[in-house]
Amino acid sequence: MFINVGNPMASLIEPRTLKGFRDFLPELMIPRERLMETTRHIFRSYGFAPIDTPALELTEVLLAKVPDGAEVGKQMYRFTDNGGRDVALRFDLTVPLARFVSAHANALGLPFRRYHIGPVWRGENTQAGRYREFTQCDFDTIGSLDPAADIEIVLVICDLLTALGIERFTVCVNDRRILNGLLQELGLPEEASMPILRSLDKLAKIGSEAVIAEMVADGQVSPGQAAEVIAMASTAGSNDEVLAALQQRFAGNEAAMIGVDGLRLLVATARTAGIDESHIRVDLSICRGLDYYTGTVYETFLTDLPGIGSVCSGGRYDDLTGRYTKQSLPGVGASLGLDRLIAAMEQLDLMGPAVATAAPVLVTRLEAGRLGDYQAIARQLRALGVGADVFPDTKKLGHQLAYAERRGFRVALIAGSQEFETRTWKLKDLAARTETVVPADQVVQAVRRLLAQGG
Repeated sequence: MFINVGNPMASLIEPRTLKGFRDFLPELMIPRERLMETTRHIFRSYGFAPIDTPALELTEVLLAKVPDGAEVGKQMYRFTDNGGRDVALRFDLTVPLARFVSAHANALGLPFRRYHIGPVWRGENTQAGRYREFTQCDFDTIGSLDPAADIEIVLVICDLLTALGIERFTVCVNDRRILNGLLQELGLPEEASMPILRSLDKLAKIGSEAVIAEMVADGQVSPGQAAEVIAMASTAGSNDEVLAALQQRFAGNEAAMIGVDGLRLLVATARTAGIDESHIRVDLSICRGLDYYTGTVYETFLTDLPGIGSVCSGGRYDDLTGRYTKQSLPGVGASLGLDRLIAAMEQLDLMGPAVATAAPVLVTRLEAGRLGDYQAIARQLRALGVGADVFPDTKKLGHQLAYAERRGFRVALIAGSQEFETRTWKLKDLAARTETVVPADQVVQAVRRLLAQGG
């Protein structure tokens, strides 16, 4: 195929993106990468190791744990590749993890703790903070049934949001075994559990009456049974009060009490570990609509922006790998929705000033024959961990300083013929609009002091 790129008469293609997809300019990509770096640091501090999996998988692999007719199955970007294979882009990072550990469990060793930061794709309706291509930050422990693994997920979430500068948040926790115990008590068949869970998952959005009506419409639940489920899910009070109510309500119900005891241990351990009481709430309406969760479930909400939804969700999934291997590989984990969190932080003014440069220092160029000197001072700064950008042209100083301010540099270093003669540099604080003259052998230290003062 021949493409004529030099014909000025050729029609131009509008440089647009698909709906639900977007470009990231430096002003957004820089803080986005900063958030990912902080996230990686927290994950690694707990001992989670990085992995990656292909963006494209066989459709049968991705759909192995997705019920027929489930919404996520309809949202997949699915097609036939050049080899005639039915393939799809991954819609989350959890199902590929199940395939991954099933294939590599012997080499990995158990328990295996992983984190994975990467894009996923869903053809769903777009809204604030939700796109068709978005990044998830997952962390999971595979190969352990001990509740310590479940509890640690909450600790990671709390430390992660705190490290990102978010102080007002709540990790809502529940245990699916409590609801399963209730359904057994009510004499409901196992196949009724998922429709009930999917309906209950909408409680905060549509209210109790609409949820009851939806449950009853399914045909497997009576109005009285649906009301019992809603009554349990609506149990309110402090964590201790809710746990006491559950203890009384389910005394003798062995299945439900396993979940109650797990929540009690979670709350007590977090308290002893120093987690602020305001950051954890036992919320029996949290159930997570996906059917692969089997125990603890989590959803995290920002106190000052509850309408944006959960920014970090997950749970225990002891049977997720069952379609890929006969080996028992229980797991528990959560996923931080990076794009939704960034949208929330922008609304809450927590992203800091917009900058379009990854380096805080601009070394201006006024003397064409002094390129080596300009590069030398930049390399000295970089060697000590301070990013420095050398302006590529010898344009007027005003033009270079305008560029520096527009891009968000913190400091400009200026040296012309006079400064080179006197072995000095002018150090300009672009935020305070102040300028000092510094001896050449002290300029690096002066820049570092100035940057430290500004945080």
